[in-house]
Amino acid sequence: MIEKQKTPRSRGRPQVRPDDETRQVIVLSAERQFCDLGYEAANINIIAQNAGVSTKTLYRLFPTKADLFERVISLRIAEFVLEADEENLEDLGVRGGLVHLLAAYGHLVLSRDTIAIIRLVLAEAERFPEVAATFWEQAIQRTSATLERWLRTQVAQGRLAVADPRLAAGMLRGMMAMEPQRAVMMGCLGTIDEATITARAESCADIFLTGALPR
Repeated sequence: MIEKQKTPRSRGRPQVRPDDETRQVIVLSAERQFCDLGYEAANINIIAQNAGVSTKTLYRLFPTKADLFERVISLRIAEFVLEADEENLEDLGVRGGLVHLLAAYGHLVLSRDTIAIIRLVLAEAERFPEVAATFWEQAIQRTSATLERWLRTQVAQGRLAVADPRLAAGMLRGMMAMEPQRAVMMGCLGTIDEATITARAESCADIFLTGALPR
């Protein structure tokens, strides 16, 4: 008789996923729940299930739903902040750098998921003030501060003449996003494609620079 070969058993415990990787998976699952269902209806058990972790693990990494929402927002904004890194902008010149920043901002705030989160914040801020506070601090203030920092650098180097970079940053954000964002939220416009965002960034940059270039 031919003896069957035995499959060797693996030794030791199964490989454990690092916490950083587990956090990322949980955040992606939570973002989908928040965007689809809103803050109150988002279910921690479903988030954990979709992320392939236990609720115990989820609560160890994110003790409250508010902590989880904060991480969803901060990671989304971190992508924009990374795009605004000086190394990505130093060779683009003033106009090129501004167009790059505004296009990155447009891709962030005009995306389907970001608009869903804004709807969530507006609808649930009164019942959950921590949601509004998180969005204000992590989204609005961080993106505005990023634009302001770039403007201040250009002013310091004599490339722009802007009396109030903080005010200008807010104006740029509004000019880039307010109208199309509201059009999508009110059902007057569908998704906004990349070409449209880039074209709007170029137009906004040109309008702004016409009044901000030193004379």
